Amino acid sequence: MEGFKNFIMKGNLIELATAFIMGTAFAAVVTATVDVIMGIIGKFGGQPDFNAWKPEGLPVGAFLTALVSFLIMAAVVYFLIVMPYQRARDRWFPAAEEGTPADVALLEEIRDLLKSQRA
Repeated sequence: MEGFKNFIMKGNLIELATAFIMGTAFAAVVTATVDVIMGIIGKFGGQPDFNAWKPEGLPVGAFLTALVSFLIMAAVVYFLIVMPYQRARDRWFPAAEEGTPADVALLEEIRDLLKSQRA
């Protein structure tokens, strides 16, 4: 029973569950945004859903609908999530100045000590 308690109380499990719930909720927002944009495309192009288009009996329209939806979804995620996140991260959590890694600094210190002992 102790192992199960430890498994449930791990921070990673809670974070994963929270991420899953937030991802599911966000997927609904992105899907609704894609539907709005496809509706706008439909206003200009006549039909936002290309599923009915089947030249020579091939379901090319379904592929086009999926492709356009994917591209719109990728653009929504990039422009509404990734870019603002990167800007906020760079603004509030700037990258630390690159310095010598600790292991390299230690090796350099050892090298310098060995040089001083030889002299």
